[in-house]
Amino acid sequence: MGGGLLVAGTTSDAGKSVVTAGICRWLVRHGVKVTPFKAQNMSLNSFVTREGAEIGRAQAMQAQAARVEPTALMNPVLLKPGSDRSSQVVLMGKPVGEMSARGYHGGRQEQLLGTVLECLAELRGTYDAVICEGAGSPAEINLRRTDIVNMGIARNARLPVLVVGDIDRGGVFASFFGTVALLSPEDQEFVAGFLVNKFRGDVSLLEPGLDMLKSLTGRRTYGVLPFQHGLGIDEEDGMAVSLRGPVRESAVSSPVGEDILRVAVCAIPLMSNFTDVDALAAEPGVVVRFVDRAEELVDADLVVVPGTRGTVRALEWLRERGLADALVRRAAEGRPVLGICGGFQILGEHIEDEVESRAGRVDGLGLLPVRVRFAREKTLTRPVGEALGESVEGYEIHHGVAQVTGGEPFLDGCRVGEVWGTHWHGSLESDGFRRAFLREVAAAAGRRFVPAAGTSFAALREEQLDRLGDLIEEHADTDALWRLIESGAPTGLPFIPPGAPA
Repeated sequence: MGGGLLVAGTTSDAGKSVVTAGICRWLVRHGVKVTPFKAQNMSLNSFVTREGAEIGRAQAMQAQAARVEPTALMNPVLLKPGSDRSSQVVLMGKPVGEMSARGYHGGRQEQLLGTVLECLAELRGTYDAVICEGAGSPAEINLRRTDIVNMGIARNARLPVLVVGDIDRGGVFASFFGTVALLSPEDQEFVAGFLVNKFRGDVSLLEPGLDMLKSLTGRRTYGVLPFQHGLGIDEEDGMAVSLRGPVRESAVSSPVGEDILRVAVCAIPLMSNFTDVDALAAEPGVVVRFVDRAEELVDADLVVVPGTRGTVRALEWLRERGLADALVRRAAEGRPVLGICGGFQILGEHIEDEVESRAGRVDGLGLLPVRVRFAREKTLTRPVGEALGESVEGYEIHHGVAQVTGGEPFLDGCRVGEVWGTHWHGSLESDGFRRAFLREVAAAAGRRFVPAAGTSFAALREEQLDRLGDLIEEHADTDALWRLIESGAPTGLPFIPPGAPA
């Protein structure tokens, strides 16, 4: 059976996804046949595999880091929040129903442990190494009994655990110690050590603390990863998106033409697959920002209404905030608007929804001649086509079935004037199509913007994944990491009181 490692975190967004991807890229560059795995993911950013299974977008990114084709085995359980208290449960790539958090943790989660372990065993029988990502924190003691993604899977599959902490937030030593000290003696046996993420400054100043942490816990630190701007990898969900900030932390590249293009993305509730706009942000001279106020659309050359897990709720939100009226005014003025998936549905004439919101018939914004009916079966496909004279690839994830009654054809949707709509996610990653679309936007906006001829989104993504591999290669003890993956946690690790409550 292949080796394995579980990358856990002191908190959500500690860097588990980045570290998992980095370890995958480091290993594959050294000839190791490696795959990612996340037993249970909660995310509104998802992806469709070639066999038509829906998995977390982060796991698809990690699969690319490992240079393998993503499959449902890599993320057997995906939870897609529909409200603060309920989520759609996606099992082995297919939706199996809505469930409250209480219902899921009250029994359903434990029933899925067998499926999760079978998927992991199959991957370990196929690959040299499986790098697993945990969720949240392993020290969530209220959820330990039903845990299938952190210590529950580590103990069942006998995986060593590496705990990642984000030092940029502060309190990393207390977080490391507290994480171990809140685990039962049986769980603590599998916690091998720590990895510091997002460190700024001179590592020698940190070393006394790392030495004290080892004396307190008996566990070493396997590396200190420096803070890096603009990594630009796929996020787990929208929680990390700042409404006031740009898509990328790095500075916008200089434009090829005389003007830049400003893109405003409506930060609608339950925003999903907002990674669609990453390809726009990668273009030199394109500035992409998330916005939530009508006045922020005034100077935008393009407004994007992205996907959402709650189309009717997002429509109401747009109306409440005056954004709906602003979009209607833009359309009347011939100023570009792009709707993707749920955003496409919002731009239509009306929505019949007895599935997602159960709101019945709801009027859309009426900007496109489209009528949408929500079906119980979810569409999960990887379409290929042509638009604006260029080849396009994408993926579809939606319950809404669109009946297009007019306009010019545009992918699976339509275009009326400068309003465009499609269910296709990922279409803007097709370089030729993206450049053709931006030329149309620039012309309509009266901007002397010229797309860069040599921008390859796939190549940029590969560069970012290589940067993650470099972080591990250069700043982690890779020999010690490989021993963990191959042989498991060291024996004789001490128990740190008080341990988990009985």
